[in-house]
Amino acid sequence: MDRTTRPLVIIAAFAGSLAIGLLVTLWLLGGLRGATAPAAIGGSFRLTDQAGQTVTEKNLIGRPSIIFFGFTHCPDVCPTALFEMSEVLRAMGPDAGKLNAYFVSVDPERDTSVVMKDYISSFDPHLKGLTGTPNEIAKMISAYRVYAKKIPLKDGDYTMDHTALIYLMDKNGNFVRPFDLKRKPEEAAADLKRYL
Repeated sequence: MDRTTRPLVIIAAFAGSLAIGLLVTLWLLGGLRGATAPAAIGGSFRLTDQAGQTVTEKNLIGRPSIIFFGFTHCPDVCPTALFEMSEVLRAMGPDAGKLNAYFVSVDPERDTSVVMKDYISSFDPHLKGLTGTPNEIAKMISAYRVYAKKIPLKDGDYTMDHTALIYLMDKNGNFVRPFDLKRKPEEAAADLKRYL
């Protein structure tokens, strides 16, 4: 490869990777409704719920799941999403017990099982809070293609920047699509019931 074609190859490779990234992002956000390729989201994990019970990918089998990644010190996005999830679970009535609803911490340093138990008690009782060691959390974050980054604050504390999607998984534990909570709880509940 000579000196004149090498920069062109690098630029073409960069442009190609940008295009692929854009297509994947659009598909995940529902912008490519006709796309049929399965998303590489999900996989094995081993975490602990607020009651100290182990939860793995095997718990996703047999019932649909909605999964939200966040942290208990989150000032607005997380409590809002969990409130909306709770409203949908309430609107599902008795069918709420046929669904998994998980809040997965991206902040294992602060979100112990005890902290999660106290925090999750403010929301629907069907909602489970999952946490684990930093390595266990990192494994699930990676498997679910979640963005999570610690952001230092001026007072020496920190916050977390993170993906704020609700992941909808089918009865086989496969990713279906991001689940839209920005609608009436009854509409979202009717949508979820199609997967029971």
